[in-house]
Amino acid sequence: MKVLVASALILVGSCSTLRHSEKIENLKDSISYDDKKIVEKYLNTINSEELKTHVEEISSEKYNGRMTGEKGHNEVCDYIRNYYKSQNIKAPESHPDYYQNVPKEVLPEGLNESQNVIAYIEGSEFPDEYIYIAAHSDHEGIIDGEIYPGADDNGSGTAAVFEMAEAFKKASEDGYNPKRSIVFLHVTAEEVGLHGSRYYTNNPVFPIENTISTLNIDMIGRVDERHKDDENYIYVIGSDRMSTELHFIVQEANSNFTSLSLDYKYNDDSDPNRYFYRSDHYNFAQKDIPVIFFFNGEHEDYTKPTDTADKINYQLLAERTKLIFATAWYLANSPDRLNPEII
Repeated sequence: MKVLVASALILVGSCSTLRHSEKIENLKDSISYDDKKIVEKYLNTINSEELKTHVEEISSEKYNGRMTGEKGHNEVCDYIRNYYKSQNIKAPESHPDYYQNVPKEVLPEGLNESQNVIAYIEGSEFPDEYIYIAAHSDHEGIIDGEIYPGADDNGSGTAAVFEMAEAFKKASEDGYNPKRSIVFLHVTAEEVGLHGSRYYTNNPVFPIENTISTLNIDMIGRVDERHKDDENYIYVIGSDRMSTELHFIVQEANSNFTSLSLDYKYNDDSDPNRYFYRSDHYNFAQKDIPVIFFFNGEHEDYTKPTDTADKINYQLLAERTKLIFATAWYLANSPDRLNPEII
């Protein structure tokens, strides 16, 4: 009798595993780019020279390290705003100057009020569903008389958002408007505690419950020690924590368009660096929104005055930006809304 019971349990366990395997395979098979040539056309508008122009500007010494609430950061926010104006990418109706004021009261003591910068392209079929492409615009400012330019942290992410916004705008002008709305969000006060993104998620300009996913970009222009012999990589953090489908979408985007090595080392919740909790996507995850954090890892110039624009690998920055663009394209144009479920 005991033998029969044990055999039955093994059979049930095997069937259960098989059903899960079938679910996974069915999900993987359902994710495909039927419009691959169209995606490639606009993905290929992302180029290293334009990225370099933006990184050099954002990390320029004239902005004094972009400390939250200081003149230099305010001027960079104005540069960001003017970029969207130049591309005819509109501001939210409720914030026609592109700025969401972040009051002094919610920031650490000693900081002045600041602002998040928000632009968006309205979806053609599901305009009330939102994909966020986010990056923080602030940095360390001046410490002991030295300017911290923050070319990688996070000039690289800011420039990447610009290039993706321009690519989506070009597609829209050619008749390929995204089905869902895409929000380009530049948050303040990341370096001092993720305050800009926390303020945004607590005071959303668009309904937070209609947010499909947030793709956060924080440092994607350099190479860390772990990959010095193979630079063709990007760390992907958080993609499988709230949506199995999102995890496979970024893999499908990569296999179709970029062939980067997707490194999940820092996605492990037991990793002592705890990067999942250390950048702006985390505040969206706290609202049950599926997120991905794209990251190149720390390097010798991380949070130092030597994080300068001349050290950025612009070809690699372009490839990583293309991966994120392709991921966002799928999320925005899939006939079905992303499933926020772990299988």
